[in-house]
Amino acid sequence: MTKRHILCYLHSFEPGGVERTALNLCADWRARGAEVTVVMGRASGRARACAPDLDYVFLPRPGFSTARFETLWMLLWLPLLVLRRRPDVIFCAGNSYSIVAVLLRLVLGAACPPIVAKISNDLARPDMIWPVRRLYHLWCRIQGRLLTRLVALSPEMAAEVARVMRLSPDRVDILPDAVLLGEYRRALARAGATARAGRTGGRRFLAIGRLARQKNFAALIAAFAQGARAEDCLTIVGDGPERARLARQIQRLGLEQRVRLAGHARRVTGWIGQADALLLSSRYEGLPAVVIEALAAGLPVIASDCCASMASMIGHGRFGRLVPADCEASLAAAIAAPLPPIDSAAAARHAGAHCSRAVADQYLALFSHVVPARAPAAAHPRPLAEA
Repeated sequence: MTKRHILCYLHSFEPGGVERTALNLCADWRARGAEVTVVMGRASGRARACAPDLDYVFLPRPGFSTARFETLWMLLWLPLLVLRRRPDVIFCAGNSYSIVAVLLRLVLGAACPPIVAKISNDLARPDMIWPVRRLYHLWCRIQGRLLTRLVALSPEMAAEVARVMRLSPDRVDILPDAVLLGEYRRALARAGATARAGRTGGRRFLAIGRLARQKNFAALIAAFAQGARAEDCLTIVGDGPERARLARQIQRLGLEQRVRLAGHARRVTGWIGQADALLLSSRYEGLPAVVIEALAAGLPVIASDCCASMASMIGHGRFGRLVPADCEASLAAAIAAPLPPIDSAAAARHAGAHCSRAVADQYLALFSHVVPARAPAAAHPRPLAEA
């Protein structure tokens, strides 16, 4: 396979699922001989200490924080960097980065390398009011016209992408999400075995995600208050802007001894090793990494129907229970019912499709398909300061 130069751009080392998966892929591409450049808008973020060793290029740092306008800051510098670095292909890691990809294409025109964009979130977006949703779908169709290839994370998502973006199906590739590194996958399996071996007393529910409106944790806490047994407990791992509001809700419901806001965790292995089931209450998602992680550990999942892929993710009922999105009563009823019995080994095998190394190979094959053959580029200077 021809060696490729891949450029990926990210805002920072903040611990988001899109960013974590993108860095996993970049590390695997480099391990397979590709030249990989990772452009970072900022050098900050809690996940920097555990980030893989890659060729990072950090955008210039003015005397003020760029966090509030990081997309604009990226747009100011990325075109010049692309022209100087001359990558063969640009990888857009998720929906939140698509505006940069589209404007980069418009600015560079024919000089822009092929852009392969991963769709990381639901495009149907039933949570939006009708006029906003129509505008959003118009924006999606603009992306479909300007980006080279779109990557969906499941067949169901691919059908949705083709419909919303009005694309021919052959413009949409289906690749799993690169969530599981080899050792991490084994650690999750060990954690799940520990959880099953130590199951006593009340049920231990776990939820993981950023404390933001999308994740709908307020409804989850209310549903837990309605449906949980007196000896059950709930741990929510993550941090975000809704933490104070959720803490007040827990206090108001008298759940301080049974619901814990555990804060951010770099890896969820330890928490999974103390859980009996994963709860997911999101209003919308793409393909939630936490569900893959829970299945890799053999845990049952109770999830909202928040994306086109969710039913197949939980094996159409084999590995958990699906409830309507944003329906507190249905979630409470699912929590009140006995935990769904699952084949833990089969769940782990089901999650195994998301092994990072295998997915990285599939991306490299896709890049070879979309990148025209050309002579190796001459050596290029490093265009920006590197921290």
